[in-house]
Amino acid sequence: MSKSPLPPFQCRYQGRLLAGVDEVGRGPLVGAVVTAAVILDPEKPIPGLADSKKLTEKRREALYEQIIEHAASWSLGRCEADEIDQLNIFRATMVAMGRAVAGLHIQPEYVLVDGNRCPDWHWPSEPVIKGDSRVEAISAASILAKVTRDREMAALHEAYPHYGFASHKGYPTPVHLEALGRLGATTQHRRSFRPVQEAIDAVGMISTGITDELSYPSDLFENID
Repeated sequence: MSKSPLPPFQCRYQGRLLAGVDEVGRGPLVGAVVTAAVILDPEKPIPGLADSKKLTEKRREALYEQIIEHAASWSLGRCEADEIDQLNIFRATMVAMGRAVAGLHIQPEYVLVDGNRCPDWHWPSEPVIKGDSRVEAISAASILAKVTRDREMAALHEAYPHYGFASHKGYPTPVHLEALGRLGATTQHRRSFRPVQEAIDAVGMISTGITDELSYPSDLFENID
């Protein structure tokens, strides 16, 4: 039985300085978690904003350019693989979101965050379940974050073509897991994620072949997107 769609979101804040925030890259085994914050300009509407996962790559790219051009303010935030290993993926995502909002050249009066919780920060804010489908500013943020990270995975594919990063974007697909088990991990892999740990133990690091022990706990990555 299919779930009923969520009702339109009603925000308690009605001003112009509303920022939407979203992230991409919690589940992959490699690379940064990328976040974006966007304040839209109501005088420059962008038709077609939607959850980035429901758009074609061509449509995302076109909307990305429109958001960059027409948004009142936008900013990207990130935490790299080594930061994720030290902080854990949840805390790293919260840090990256804070960096995105702090990077806005117009500071927001209110922030809406996709998901079920907000970072511990000083901006008035609230989480929005399925916000990337219900709030245009969050949709815009999801598009900026996804296009940015997808481009980074395409670049990583050029450096390590045998892993298939351009197709699976770093997620633990059978193709990616097979390559990890055969080749070992790259320096861009998240060493605290279990499949990467297992590859390091079995094969080593592709750069050095060293199987050094981790000084941080394993990260369970199931049930995150």
